[in-house]
Amino acid sequence: MVGRPQLGVFGATLLVVVGVLAPVAGAAPPAAPEWHVVANNGDLLPGTSKTFNSYNPPSVNQDGLVVFRARSRGPQPMSGIYLRDVASGAALQRFADRNSLVPEPNNLATTFNEFPSIPRIAIDSPMIATRGNSSPVWQYTTEDGESRAGTTGIYTNPVGEVITGASLLGAVPGDVVGVDMFPYFAVPGIEPLTRFDVFPGAPAVAGENRIVFKGNYTLPTTPAPVTADYHHMAVTAAEAESGEGATGVFFRDVLDDGGTAPVQLIANTNTPIPNVPAGVTLTFGSTAPPSAAGDVAVFVGYDDERNPAYGGIYAAPLQSEPAIETLVGIGDVVPGKPHEHFTRFGEGLSFAGRFVGFWAAWGDETTTLWLDCPTTGNADRRAYCEEFVGDDFPVEVPLHQGIFVHDIVNGRTRLVAETGDEIDDFLYWNFSGAPPGMGHGDAEPPRWRSNAFLAVSGQVGATYRVAFLGRSGEIDPVDRYWVEPIDAISLSQGPSDARTEVLLDTWMDGGILDPEAVGMPITSLGIERDGFRGDWLAVTASMGEEEDGWAGVYAAEIPSP
Repeated sequence: MVGRPQLGVFGATLLVVVGVLAPVAGAAPPAAPEWHVVANNGDLLPGTSKTFNSYNPPSVNQDGLVVFRARSRGPQPMSGIYLRDVASGAALQRFADRNSLVPEPNNLATTFNEFPSIPRIAIDSPMIATRGNSSPVWQYTTEDGESRAGTTGIYTNPVGEVITGASLLGAVPGDVVGVDMFPYFAVPGIEPLTRFDVFPGAPAVAGENRIVFKGNYTLPTTPAPVTADYHHMAVTAAEAESGEGATGVFFRDVLDDGGTAPVQLIANTNTPIPNVPAGVTLTFGSTAPPSAAGDVAVFVGYDDERNPAYGGIYAAPLQSEPAIETLVGIGDVVPGKPHEHFTRFGEGLSFAGRFVGFWAAWGDETTTLWLDCPTTGNADRRAYCEEFVGDDFPVEVPLHQGIFVHDIVNGRTRLVAETGDEIDDFLYWNFSGAPPGMGHGDAEPPRWRSNAFLAVSGQVGATYRVAFLGRSGEIDPVDRYWVEPIDAISLSQGPSDARTEVLLDTWMDGGILDPEAVGMPITSLGIERDGFRGDWLAVTASMGEEEDGWAGVYAAEIPSP
C-alpha cells in the first residue's frame, strides 16, 4: 500500500489530522465542513420511478444552487440535468431530461435523447447552460424536397423557462426565397449563411443572458464574400473554396432583440495569436471550450493542439470585435522557477471574474502510462476503442506540472501546488468522442484525452481559494499502471498566509459525505471548474465496490478564513 499523501503548506512542516493538514506550530486544524447530500443512489430522478446511479461533477453558484448531469441504471436508463438549492434545503428539480421537449424552434415535437456534457451555472444567478442532443427538431422544404435539421444545441433559462440558446439551425431557409428562418444561430461573418456542426465541451454562462461556447463548423466550399472586414472574422477566398473545418469561441445574448440577437465571435481559426515573436504571423489552430464571468471570457488557444509551439491563456471582453489579451503564454517563465518555461496548459479554466485557475506543465521530462479501454459507459465508444485503439495504449505524462492562479487585475500568476514528493500527478484520462454514426453532431472522433480538475473561488479583494484534485502513488515500472493510487481534493488559499489542506481523499470513510455510506471507503472523487463559488463547494464521490457501493453529489459551505 502506498503511504498516505501529505499535501500541505509549501515550506512548512505539516501534520495529518483526520485527512486535514495544518501547520504543526500550534495552529488548530480548520473545522471539518458539513456536507449536504444533493442527490444519491437512494433518490428518484424527478418525474420517474428510477433511482440515480451515476453522476458527472456538478456546478454551483455562490448561493448554493447545484446543477449536475446524472442518469439511472439501464436497461432504458433515464438521464438528464438536475438541480437542487442546497442552501434552502429545497427538493430536487428537473431542468431537462430525455422526456423533455426540445425548446423552440421545434416543429417536430422532438424530445431530448442525451446531454453530452456537464451543465454550468452563473456565479450570481440561477441561469444554467447545457448541451442537449436529439433527433432533428426542424422540418422544412426546398426545391430538392423535404429536409430536417437540428440535432444538438445549447439550452439555457435566463428567465426561468428553458429556451434554445444556440443550435445547428443557422442555415435553414424560410418560405420566402432569400429569407432565412434562424440567421441568428449562424456562424458569424460568413456568407452564405453557415451553420455550426457541433458545440464541443461544456458551454458557460456570463453576466446577464449570455452564453459563451466553443463551436466547430465547415467553411463554405465555394468562394464567398465576408460580411465584415473585422480581422477576427475575415475568411479568405482560398479558405472559402476549401470546405475545411474551422473552430472558434463565441458568445450570444439570448434575450437581446427579442431573442434574435446573432452569435458573436470572440476568436476563431482565422484570429492571429497575439503573443508570437515579432515578424511571426500565426492564427489559432485550436481553441478550447471557454469559461466566463461578468463581461469577460477566458479560453486556451494553440497554433497546434497536439504539439503547440505558440499559444496560451487568453481573455476577451464580451463585446463586438473584442481585443484578445494574453494572460499567460507558452514560453513564459514559471512563477518561482526562473529557468523554467510553460510548455502546455489545461483546457479546463476555472474563472471567478478576477482569478483564473489552471493546470500547466513545464520542461520536457515525461513518464509513460499504459491505458486500457473503458469497461463501462457507452457501448459504441467502448467497441471503437477495443477495435481501433486497444489496451496498453501509451501516453506521455509531464513530470513537471502544477496548479496555478492568475490575477487578471494585477497580472500576477502564482503556483498553488506542483508534482513532487507529495503529489505525483494532476492529470486524469478519459476516452471520449463520437464514433462514426453516433453523437448527433459530435464531429470529434474518440480518443484518449487528459484533464486536470480544479475550481477557483474569488474572495475579498485580492484573496482567492482554489480546490483541486491530485493523485499520489506509484506507477508499476513494468506494466506502467498506477498501483493503489490515492486521489485527494485539496483546498488552498492565497495569495498571503498560504495554506493547503486535504478536504477529501480515497482513504476516508464515505460517512464523512453521506450517512448512507458509513463503513464504505471513498473510491473516487470528482470536481469541475465551476464547482467552487463563494463559500460553496460541490463534488461527486463514489464509495465501496461498484455493484454494492454508493455514490452521489455533495455540497458544503467552506467558511472563509
